[in-house]
This record gives sequence, C-alpha cells and structure tokens, in this order.
Amino acid sequence: MDIINPSGKKTFSVETDFCGRPLKLEVNRVGFRTTSSVLVTYGDTVVLGSVVVGQKPVMQDFFPLSIDYEEKYYASGKISSSKFIKREGKPSDNAVLIGRLIDRPIRPLFPKGYRQEIQVVTTVLSMDPNFRPDVVAMIAASSALMNAGVPFDGPIAGLRIGRVNGEYKAFLTPEEREASDLDLVVAGKDSGITMVEAGANEVPEDVIIGGLEWGLKMIQPAIKLQNELREALGVEEKEYTLILPNEEAQAKVDAWFDGKLDEKFRTQNTILRDQMIKDLKEQMHADFIAEVTDEAAGVTADMTDEEKLAAKTAYYEANGKDDYSEAFELAVKHDVRKHIIEDGIRPDGRKLDEVRPLSSQVGILPRTHGSSLFTRGVTQAMNIVTLAPLSYGQLVDTMEVTDGIRRYMHHYNAPGYTVGECSRLGSPGRREIGHGYLAERALMPVLPSEEDFPYAIRSVTEIMSQNGSTSMAATCSSCLALMDAGVPLKRPVAGVAMGLMMDGDKPYVLTDLMDAEDFAGDMDFKVTGTTEGITALQMDMKVHGLPVSVLSEAIKKAHDGRMFIMNHMLSVLAGPRDHLSPYAPRIEKLMINPDKIGTVIGKGGETINKITAETGAEINIEENGLITVSAADNDKITKALDWIKSLVEEPEPGKIYKGKVVSIKDFGAFVNILPGIDGMLHISQISEKRLAKVTDALQVGDEINVRLDAIDDKGRLSLSMKGVDQKA
Repeated sequence: MDIINPSGKKTFSVETDFCGRPLKLEVNRVGFRTTSSVLVTYGDTVVLGSVVVGQKPVMQDFFPLSIDYEEKYYASGKISSSKFIKREGKPSDNAVLIGRLIDRPIRPLFPKGYRQEIQVVTTVLSMDPNFRPDVVAMIAASSALMNAGVPFDGPIAGLRIGRVNGEYKAFLTPEEREASDLDLVVAGKDSGITMVEAGANEVPEDVIIGGLEWGLKMIQPAIKLQNELREALGVEEKEYTLILPNEEAQAKVDAWFDGKLDEKFRTQNTILRDQMIKDLKEQMHADFIAEVTDEAAGVTADMTDEEKLAAKTAYYEANGKDDYSEAFELAVKHDVRKHIIEDGIRPDGRKLDEVRPLSSQVGILPRTHGSSLFTRGVTQAMNIVTLAPLSYGQLVDTMEVTDGIRRYMHHYNAPGYTVGECSRLGSPGRREIGHGYLAERALMPVLPSEEDFPYAIRSVTEIMSQNGSTSMAATCSSCLALMDAGVPLKRPVAGVAMGLMMDGDKPYVLTDLMDAEDFAGDMDFKVTGTTEGITALQMDMKVHGLPVSVLSEAIKKAHDGRMFIMNHMLSVLAGPRDHLSPYAPRIEKLMINPDKIGTVIGKGGETINKITAETGAEINIEENGLITVSAADNDKITKALDWIKSLVEEPEPGKIYKGKVVSIKDFGAFVNILPGIDGMLHISQISEKRLAKVTDALQVGDEINVRLDAIDDKGRLSLSMKGVDQKA
C-alpha cells in the first residue's frame, strides 16, 4: 500500500538478490522532511538511512560530516535489562564502533574542500536475529547519500565475512560466528576496496587476502542496486562551493619553500623536526610581512620602526596569513610525499621498511598487578593490568546482546597533553573507543580460557606521547603488561602501523607509520598478530578505492615489521611470568555437577551467604558448574573450598566418613555422611559383638566414623562401623 507523501511522490522500491536473500531499497515511505531517506530491508532486518544537508557551507577547516548508528531495543524485541534506564540514551560502545565502521569508507569519497554540514543517521527499526545489522546500515547510509544530491563518489557497500570449515560466508548466524576463525568487514565500491576491519584467530595473511577478494566480488549487487535507485529517481546534484587553498598563495609559498626542507630536517628527533618546521613557518611569515608595501599597510613617515612593523603585521594577518599558513602545511605534505616516492627518504631519515627506535620496560608500577611502558620513537604507551574475580566482568546490554559478560576489557586514554595541546578532559570520544577496541581485539584470541585462568582482566593504556600509531603501541604495551601480570597468554601479540603512497599504479609501503607520513599518504593500516598469524586488522583508504593486489602487498610487508617489534618485546620479557603479583587476588576454581549448584546456593542464597560471611572469601558460580573462590588470604580460600566440596561431594564406596546419627530404627540407624545424603547402618554392622538393640550402642546425634561399603542400583547406601577406628 502506498503512503500519501506530501510532496506528491509515490513510494518506490528496487530489489535484488544479495548473498542469498532479497535486498530492498525503498523511498518516499517515511522521512518526508529529510534531504534523503531510504528504508533498507534484508531478511527481517529493516534500517532507515536518513540524510540532512545544511543550507550553507560551514566556515571551518574540516568537513562537518557526522554519521551515527542508532540501536533500538524494540528492533530485537527487547527491553533493556538495566534496572534504572529503559529508554535508549548515550550510544553503547558497540553503536559507536559501528558508526565509525560506516563513517570510514564514506568520508574520503567527498571532494576536498567540501564544507556543507551533513548528518547521516542509520536507525535499526527491526533486527533479524540470524545476522548482525551493521552492514545493512552501511548500505542504508550510502544509498541515502546517493539520493541526497551531494558530491558523494559512491555508492559503497560492505559485508561482514566469516570462515566456517574453510569456506567464506557472509551474514553468519550467532552459532556460525562462534565457530568462525575470522570476523572480516570489507567495504568498497565498484572500483576497489575503501575500508577493511578484521578480528581473527591467528589466521595466515593469505586467508585475509582471500576474504578481501571474495568480499569485493560479493558486494557488487548492492552497489548496482543503489545506482539503479538513483537513476530511477533522476537525482540531480545540488550546487556547492569548495573551500580550496588559494592558488596564488600556494604558488607563492611553493616558490619560497622550494629547497628549504633540506637534509637537516631528516632527523629521528621528531620533536626537534617539528620545532624546526614551526620556525621555518614563522620565517616565511616574517619574509612575507616584509614584502607588504607601506601604502597597503597605511604606513606613514612619522611612524617608528616598531609601529611600521605592527601596521604591516596587522595588514598581513587580515589579508592572507591564514591562506599562507594552509599553503605551507600543504607544501610540507607534498615535500614528504615527494622524497618518499622519488628518493625513498622518510621525514626522519628511515628506510621505507625501518621501524623507529624501540625501548620498553615492565613492572614499572609497584602496586599494580602488571604494568609496562612501550616506547617507539616519540610514541609512548603505558599499560596497567588489573585482575579480579570473574564476577567483576562487564555486563553487556545492547540491542544485539542480552546479558553477555565481557571478561577482558581494554580501555584507551589519550589526553591533549600527549600531543602538546590544551584540551578539556572528559569521557572517551569515538577515537578513544575505537583505538581501545582494536587493541582489545588483538589480544582476545590468545587469552587463556576462564577454566584455566578464572579472572576478569582490565587493561588500561595511558598514552603518554603521540606521533603516530598509538593503537599499535597500546597493543604492544598491553601484551607486555599482561605477561608481567602472569596472565598465561597462548602466544605474545605485536602490532605495527603501515602506510601506503600510490604513484600512479605503483605502491610505496611504509613500515611503522608516523604522523607526518599519515597526513601525506593514501592509506594507513594496522596489523596485529602472533608468530602463527593475524589477530586483528584495520585499513582506511584516503583514495577512492584500491585493488586487492595492492592491499595484498601491504599486508604481506607488514609481517616483517610485526616480527621485528615482537622480537624487541620478547627481549624485554620472554613470556608470561609464572607467578602473580602479591597484590593480585588469589583465585581457586572448582568444577561441580551443574545439578549441585542449588545445593551450594541454598534456599534464598542462605548457604552461599553463610560460607561467604564465615570464611571472608568471595564466591562466583557459573551456569556450567565452574565455581571460583577468591580472597587475599589462601587460608580463607581453602576453608571456603573445603566447605563447598563437602556440599557437592559424591559418596565413594570404600571411603571413611565422619557421620552423624539422624534416626534409629529397630533394624539399624540412618547416618548422615554428606550434606543431604544419608546411609543405612544395619545393626549387624555396628559392632563385632551381637547387639540386642541399636540404642545399646548408638543414640541420635552421636558422631561416628563409618565406611561406605556399597551403593545399590536404587542409590541406597550401606554403611559399616566394623574395623573402623572411632578415635580417628
């Protein structure tokens, strides 16, 4: 049924097969006041992509594009499990990460100098539980931008790809995701790949490359469908103005700049180099101020030299200084790029495949459970690890996940002082959340299981200084701190940031990317992994798509850089320590029959509360029967464990038990030997002598030692006192 659209437009849709299901794009049904809106339906998942474009260019030095991903609990038939907040509010970390995932392949596809404010919102209205909705939201964002009349060089589409039984597959079910050794997101357009993100269980580089090829091929129907919708709607591009560098100013700066960034600027002392460039910029401004004519500046003969200089400076600042400053920054970028491509020389004098100087320490903080300081050039990351019982894991409550527990948490902080700037301190932004997640993902595949190491683990990276690739510094420092804390990692993990500059069809791959190269490059990507394979990957392109062959070369070259950094880390700490910090809580584990959990807990928690109160230990019980007991004092742990064992112990024939007579019959006595378990002590088994009555030897309440002789097929226990030492 068509909706009556106030503009008189009818609802319209296009549809195609996409990875085995119909993909439908529909317009003019909702969102009448937006610049553009598209409803995307895939299976039972429905996502609204909406775009609003500002009326005038914003006078600022960046592109004001915002892309948000909105989780709605109703989409999955949920009400938040929080006791206090039931409506959606601040986006979850998951929503922030997906918003970044959608943003990264889209942002570079707008022309440089475009300053119209654009807000893109993707809202999940209905969620098919059989697959994640994130790449459907990516298609919704791209399609809405395609129909908004903005200079977006799309469309793009993406796929989240797994590998089950050696076969690539998209839109995995939760069970398939659990079995997959790969979680790869590939986004691209018809001409190539624009963004890659992956988590993996130590897979070889060739597996990632194969996934890129497969993904680029599989997204093409979604790209064609978006083009089909745009053509059917007859979208016309709106007029816009690009705020570009002043060509005259650029020509003047280039002429002044030529040859001045000479050999003395090729230094590994990045701080010194930055100061030299800053001084060079000030010299340029001084030279240009000197060229200002007296007439233009309103200089008169009666002015002092200081007044004349002040007048010329004021005129220069009001008539071109900003243009010259922008042109200077662009000239520096062009110089960096030129020397790398033409001479193979990097700003700090390194070879293309050379890593900056490395130095690291572990155990640097006395009271923490594990700590490290990883330094690479000017980039420096301190990491602190804290261990706690499993009950301290984070409850994850999102549209997609119900009551999931996050046992390993990596948090990343990078205040303004790390780049020498004044900035307001506050909650972590999208960048901090994204960098922390990448480093967290890098270590997840090598963490020990809960059964082997029953701890919740919090790893916090405090960036101390920045000059490129802090997320990889966070990865390396967190690995060292985890090993310092005695966390038995399967294998150490190292990470390296790589850069790419294209000269025509020829790629120049840079190992260990620094800021100056990142700003002048065409792609930056980060790779983490062990000696066995890749654990995480992130690629962001600044060009409008790259072929898989180029990305393949970059991924393979990253291996050597990663291994170089790995060898450095192992020279500092060869592996996990064989002991925990004396300040870390001690935790012991016990596996019990899940059917016995109720016995340990007791009615209304009475039993477990009593154990906790009397022993001082903290007890955590998992649904699978794993019990962890933690305390600072080993004696408290032992006391609590013995108590729990007595509650769940299964009777064992031939074993001697200390029991209590609970009732007496003519034929014998019933004796309680374990909590909730009684056995029959026949009158003939009480004494070597013949007894006339049971009460001649026993009374209710007597504590005696008995041997369990047998358990019959109905579970009845036969006890005996014969030959059992009653004094033991």
